[in-house]
Amino acid sequence: MSCFNILCEVLERLDDDTYNALMEEKSSRIIPALSEITADGLSGVQIYVDFVICAVAADGKLTEAEYQLIKPILDLSLEADVGYGDAQKFFYDNGLDKPEGYKQSMDYIVDLLGLVSQELKDDIVLLCMLVCAVDGEMSDEEREWIQQLIE
Repeated sequence: MSCFNILCEVLERLDDDTYNALMEEKSSRIIPALSEITADGLSGVQIYVDFVICAVAADGKLTEAEYQLIKPILDLSLEADVGYGDAQKFFYDNGLDKPEGYKQSMDYIVDLLGLVSQELKDDIVLLCMLVCAVDGEMSDEEREWIQQLIE
């Protein structure tokens, strides 16, 4: 078994406290770093949100756990208290169930990864892996998406 698959399995089995602590640690490092490399801080936050949304969309499904993770983002973006059904509708209406629906964001993300330090790149990849593992299982599609991100 590869180190990648072992890491995936470890992330899938994280308890809630450890998961939340890792998400907080990585997010608190990634957001300021992205904000520093953009002209304004807001762009850094938007890039972070794009990473999270693309990771959620990696397998073309929005699970309940993924919804809970991105609910604050959706609520702020849509200026409403977004329920799971509305989030699913938003997900499908915006093409997030198909790779071509978020291709432009992914192209931008891949370009950005080529510009940042290896440490920041590692943090971003781990953040994306955490997002994919939030429901306790990383699908084959999610694993393939992460591997493409690494490459």
